[in-house]
Amino acid sequence: MPLSDVTVTIDIQKPTRLIGLGKPLILAKKTGTSTYKSYSDLTAVKADYAESTNAYKKAAAIFAQDHAPAEIAIASYDTAASAGDPKTPVEAVTKYFENDWYFLLTTDATNVEQTAVADYVESQKYKIYVTKATAAADRTAFKTKAYDRTVVFYHTIVAEEPDAALVGELGSQTVGSITWKFKTLKGITPLDLTKTELNAIHTDKAIAYVTKAGIRQTSEGTVASGEYIDVIHGKDWVKTDMENNIQTAFANNPKLSFDARGISVLNGQATTTLLRGVTNGIIAVDDDENPLFTVKTKSRLETPVAERAARVYKGLSFSFQLAGAIHTAEISGEILK
Repeated sequence: MPLSDVTVTIDIQKPTRLIGLGKPLILAKKTGTSTYKSYSDLTAVKADYAESTNAYKKAAAIFAQDHAPAEIAIASYDTAASAGDPKTPVEAVTKYFENDWYFLLTTDATNVEQTAVADYVESQKYKIYVTKATAAADRTAFKTKAYDRTVVFYHTIVAEEPDAALVGELGSQTVGSITWKFKTLKGITPLDLTKTELNAIHTDKAIAYVTKAGIRQTSEGTVASGEYIDVIHGKDWVKTDMENNIQTAFANNPKLSFDARGISVLNGQATTTLLRGVTNGIIAVDDDENPLFTVKTKSRLETPVAERAARVYKGLSFSFQLAGAIHTAEISGEILK
C-alpha cells in the first residue's frame, strides 16, 4: 500500500450463525531481469510478451471484456534469476506488492506456487488473488486454508482464462455496485455440469461458469473462505477511501489541532467515505432509506495525555451494516378458484 499516516482497521462482525481497486497484475515467468510495467492495450503487451505466452493470453482475456480496466500491469520473474531478483511467483508478488494494482493473476504457477502466493496475499490482509483450477484436486488446498483473499475459478478447459475474464469484466466496476454471481464473461465456455457436480464445486468454495435459464453466467461470487467477493472488495474500498480522505485533510490544512476543531474534520472525512459507501451499494439503508452506519469520536479530554503529546488520535471509530445482495429466492404462491 502507498505511504500514509492513517491506518483504518475494519472488522466484519456477523451474527453467530451467520480509487481504483480494480487494476489487475499478472505475474509471468520470463527470462531476464524482473520488470513491472503497465499496459493500456494488447498491442503494448505484445511488444513484451508474444501471443503464444500465457501472459498475453491472460491480458487478452481481460481486455476482451465489456468493462475492461483502463490498464493492467505485468510483472516478471525468472527461475534462474540472479540474487535479489524474484525467482518464483511469491517472490515477485512480494517485490511488487506495494505497487498500484489490486487483483492478482498468475500465469505459469504450479498448484504449490499458487498456494504460496495465496498465503502471502492473505498475510497482507489487502488485495485479492484470483486463480484458475483445472482439476478438482487443485481446489482442496485453497478450501482447506479458507482464504478470505483468494478466488478459485474451477474450469476444465485449459486453453481458456476465466480468472482473467472475471477480473477484466467485474474488477473495475464501481465497488459495491455489483455482485460477482450471475455475470457473463466473453470468450469463456460454460461447463456442462450436473447439479451434484456444481454443488461439489461450491462446497469447495470455488466458482464455475455455467448456463442457467439460457444465460451464460458465473455460478457464485465467493472467495475460498465462503465470504463474498464484493464484501472483501467493499471492505478494502472503505479502508482505502477513508485513509485517502483523512490523509488529504492532513495535507490540505495548515494543521489539525488536537481539539474539537481537528476532531470534527476527521469525523467529517470518515462520514464522507461512508456516505459514498451507501451510494455505491456497500452500506445498507433502512426502510426509510436512511444510511445504516455510525461514526463516533472521543473528545480531547477523553484521550490519554500520552497520545496528545505524541499527536496520535485514536478516538475515531465507525460501524456499518453491509448492503449485501440477493443470490437466491424462494417464492411462494397460491392459485385461487
